[in-house]
Amino acid sequence: MSLQESRTGDTRLDALADAIDRHFGGSECETQVGYAEVVLVVPPKRLLETARILRDHDDFRFEQLIDICGVDYAAYGRSEWETEVASNTGFGRGVDRELRFDLQDTKRFASVYQLLSITHNRRMRLKVYLDAAQPIVDSIVEIWSSANWFERESFDLFGILYSGHPDLRRILTDYGFVGHPFRKDFPISGHVEMRYDPQQQRVIYEPVSIEPRTLVPRVIRSESRCAGGTTPQTADTSDA
Repeated sequence: MSLQESRTGDTRLDALADAIDRHFGGSECETQVGYAEVVLVVPPKRLLETARILRDHDDFRFEQLIDICGVDYAAYGRSEWETEVASNTGFGRGVDRELRFDLQDTKRFASVYQLLSITHNRRMRLKVYLDAAQPIVDSIVEIWSSANWFERESFDLFGILYSGHPDLRRILTDYGFVGHPFRKDFPISGHVEMRYDPQQQRVIYEPVSIEPRTLVPRVIRSESRCAGGTTPQTADTSDA
């Protein structure tokens, strides 16, 4: 979608889109306008340069970084929660969690930055796509100091590495936590569980003992209002 095709009629929004087009148009960057917000997608190598322009130039003046979040696109466009069609084996809801993704995918992850300009009273979103094998991008702590804990959170939950961060370590999970829980390939039950051992008088970690199971009743329904409808039937759920 071209920038001209994405006009919204909002004067402030379109003015920001025009400014971004003047400064970043024709480069490797991509501008999107939708949902009452402008999104600028930049390659990782241009993040620091772009961030400084967005913070310092009079056309932008995004003085505040509101948030940074990670995104995992491994299962983008596919739904494991499809329940429109029933079968004798149940809905299959929450059953198929085997994800297949290419380690060469250059857009497996994304680091997304929410910016606020107090001077111009407007917001925008900055996005950087990262590859599946090594999701690494430069830290922007030197540009917006509020990025410190946000980048730690994104690292903790998604495994995104922020090069140059002054103290990149976990912030929400425990120090001995294995993996990154917001990745789409992370098991729902996790890898380990913890409990208090009264004999050792401390918290200990053990392999997870929860067995995966289908939590949705295996039900086959035929609406009586439909042609040829029958009385709803419930399948055997004893082995669910």
